[in-house]
Amino acid sequence: MKVDALFKPQHFEWSLAGKVATITLSRPERKNPLTFDSYAELRDTFRALVHAHEVKVVIVTGAAGNFCSGGDVHEIIGPLTRMDMNGLLDFTHMTGDLIKAMRACPQPIIAAVDGVCAGAGAAIAMASDIRLATPRARTAFLFVRVGLAGCDMGACAMLPRIVGQGRASELLYTGRAMSAEEGERWGFFNRVVGETDLMKEARQLAENLANGPTFAHAMTKAMLHREWDMGLDEAIAAEAEAQAVCMKTEDFARAYRAFAEKKTPKFEGN
Repeated sequence: MKVDALFKPQHFEWSLAGKVATITLSRPERKNPLTFDSYAELRDTFRALVHAHEVKVVIVTGAAGNFCSGGDVHEIIGPLTRMDMNGLLDFTHMTGDLIKAMRACPQPIIAAVDGVCAGAGAAIAMASDIRLATPRARTAFLFVRVGLAGCDMGACAMLPRIVGQGRASELLYTGRAMSAEEGERWGFFNRVVGETDLMKEARQLAENLANGPTFAHAMTKAMLHREWDMGLDEAIAAEAEAQAVCMKTEDFARAYRAFAEKKTPKFEGN
């Protein structure tokens, strides 16, 4: 089935240009918050991307100068205060499943962050593989500010690995906004670019990755995820097996032939 037939979301914008898909969270009048439906649709989209072989890289961004303000106060937070425990667990498992789906989809995910990036929006950026930001990006894991723990959507596992335990602890305990400059200095953002250049830079990076050895990129992503809870010896053994699999690909043979012929390899992802 063609990608265009697979992906027709109702709660965010989807576009495909060449090998690069762009997901745009688009409720600009409220800084692009999530609803129960958009959480579920995002989860299902990232799950489906496992089978979307035409898509090589995914960009996630927000409309009209903001990334995502988190869960909609009126459409999510209000109803949560009236749910029983079973309903609450269904919701929290669903939000966690979104993060798991992002990490399990083989395509590298680039978050292009402008303006507000808060709560679940910060978690989506955190779960992406590469993050670009504008100088006005403000990232806040603000769960504590609504009386909740910072341990939401994998934040206590992932954020310390990105910015360090002490910095993550401060952000999760206080719920304060991390500036773009802090985020770049701490390693949360790969780089900060001008507002008008954000999508251009994200697409250029995405196209660069999409034109590379995408089977190998998927292997890199899988191993980055798997090796979090491995010891060094186990990780080295797992990487040896993963690299041997990559050495059986046509892309590896293409790269050798191109090197021998003093040409630039043209990878095809197989």
